[in-house]
Amino acid sequence: MDTETQQKTIPDELAGLRLDQALAQMFPEFSRSRLKSWLLKGVVLVDGERRRPKDRIDGGEEIALRAVTEQAVTSKPEPMQLDVIYEDDAMLVINKPAGLVVHPGAGNLTGTLMNGLLHHVSSLEELPRAGIIHRLDKDTTGLMLVGKTLPAHTALTRALSEREVSRHYFAVCQGVLTGGGTINEPIGRHPTDRTRMCARADGRPAVTHFTVRERFRAHSLVAVTLDTGRTHQIRVHLKAIHHPIICDHIYAPKRGCLLGFNRPALHARSISFDLLNGGRRKFEAPLPKDFTNALTKLGVD
Repeated sequence: MDTETQQKTIPDELAGLRLDQALAQMFPEFSRSRLKSWLLKGVVLVDGERRRPKDRIDGGEEIALRAVTEQAVTSKPEPMQLDVIYEDDAMLVINKPAGLVVHPGAGNLTGTLMNGLLHHVSSLEELPRAGIIHRLDKDTTGLMLVGKTLPAHTALTRALSEREVSRHYFAVCQGVLTGGGTINEPIGRHPTDRTRMCARADGRPAVTHFTVRERFRAHSLVAVTLDTGRTHQIRVHLKAIHHPIICDHIYAPKRGCLLGFNRPALHARSISFDLLNGGRRKFEAPLPKDFTNALTKLGVD
């Protein structure tokens, strides 16, 4: 466990705010929840004393913040061949293959992307979820974003929640779509099958935009962008408009599968965001072989 002490004076213009609100503005490299946790642990002092997160501040108080870095994940590092699209001192962009589980869980305690990342960058054990900013389903391929430092992880997580990270997908769905559109349907857990999600009025807000890129005899290739990031969002939303993704054994009939394609036809093809050192970058991942083979077969058909 490492510590680093920072000292700052609360500006007068923040007078009247809750202490945790003021600290969030003064130390944007840390999440508000982490700052609140440090307040409760007493590693953040105000004029040399412990204060509660909800206490109001007057302005002018002296803050001593002893940033504590400790092991945040207990998964073990494992050697793994990672397809690294981009890496610098603050972040990674990974091209995830099909079949790779992102986080350890029941039945998948080892062999996950998290295990591979911990081997690639050992210091990720100090970050929530080993720095992983967002997840992809096991059989979805494509780009994922990973923060390598606590400030980077906090900034990227905040950018994602504020819709400053653009994610674009390709999907092959059943049926011939006549045009693009927006699907605005809340998503929640399925009432009887807890492994599935569904569109339901009492779910969490979810918005998906799609455009048709190519039409086939009985299928469509669509480009998809997200305003939100709910579990299985694209898969659930396309099913909700009666055009489920082919080969999705959870949300689509098995008869929709193509020979040689044994997973949902969904690929996270690009991601764009502001780099922490300035400038906006866009990264792209080529379609995997099974995806291009499926498109070829559809074209022939």
